[in-house]
Amino acid sequence: MIGQAKENEADVEERHAFRITVFLVDDQAMIAEAVRRALAEEDLDFYYCQDPTEAVKKALELEPTIILQDLVMPEIDGLTMVRFYRANPTLAQVPIIVLSTKEEPEIKSKAFEYGANDYLVKLPDKVELIARIRYHSRAYINQMERDEAFRALEKSQKELAAANKILEKLSSLDGLTGVPNRRRFDEVLKQEWQRAIRHSTSLSLIMLDIDFFKPYNDTYGHQGGDECLKRVAKALESAARRETDTIARYGGEEFAAILPETGSKGAREVAEALRAVVEEENIPHESSKVSDHVTISVGVATWLPERGSSPEALLGAADEALYKSKENGRNRVTSREVKSD
Repeated sequence: MIGQAKENEADVEERHAFRITVFLVDDQAMIAEAVRRALAEEDLDFYYCQDPTEAVKKALELEPTIILQDLVMPEIDGLTMVRFYRANPTLAQVPIIVLSTKEEPEIKSKAFEYGANDYLVKLPDKVELIARIRYHSRAYINQMERDEAFRALEKSQKELAAANKILEKLSSLDGLTGVPNRRRFDEVLKQEWQRAIRHSTSLSLIMLDIDFFKPYNDTYGHQGGDECLKRVAKALESAARRETDTIARYGGEEFAAILPETGSKGAREVAEALRAVVEEENIPHESSKVSDHVTISVGVATWLPERGSSPEALLGAADEALYKSKENGRNRVTSREVKSD
């Protein structure tokens, strides 16, 4: 019994959600009463409007599933009313049955031309009236259900696309520092390498390392080391000159910067700016052998990519330049122009 009650409740909710609503517009109260009686035993809602000047407004409020429109009315005739309904975006698809006292082919043709769905001579037979109301209303309700389902699907697809975009962005960022991670670095370097080949432009790469980072961790602990990495990453991002430049965490205490369409001179300037901005952070480092605060060693390489070449050579050159900076005392920039631009 309980299960049956739940099923009945569900049925009621469905009927309310997609209930047939009849809206009659006719200046004769006697006709309205006859139609009301004909529909009295049917599971639907019936509304009546005697004033054609109020019909569109009331229809918008009621949201009917079908409109029964009298043809001959004072002030505004029925065909004009049909055009009014069809001109309103909310009512444009609502089925309209025109009610007339005569079967006149010319007027009937105009009614269909203006957008009516059906034409009945009043008062129609009760069975026929109910059948046509149910037929047109069900077709309209089915269309509303399809439109609603399509909108829901479209919304769901947009939400999914937005969520995927967020996930994609999150998956490309380093969890600790918030800058692009190694995977994103590899993707951008490959993309910019191919772009440089297409446009015959230079591509520069900066590799940098936090000086004496292991002793820093030993002195300040891993939590202190994490905070240092965050501050360095933030400082590096603040020094990036263009939106097209990419600052990434390459691994451990090593970071990288990809500089599209940048020659050796411009890359050297950016590298010096990165080194300076980290030094200006003035992060204490009592275990450093070159300074009392955190510093970085920087290697720069510039290449003019050609077809058949790969970015590994540029990576190797930047690594080699970084090694030279460390070898020559750290807290400095070393450049290597692999191929002139």
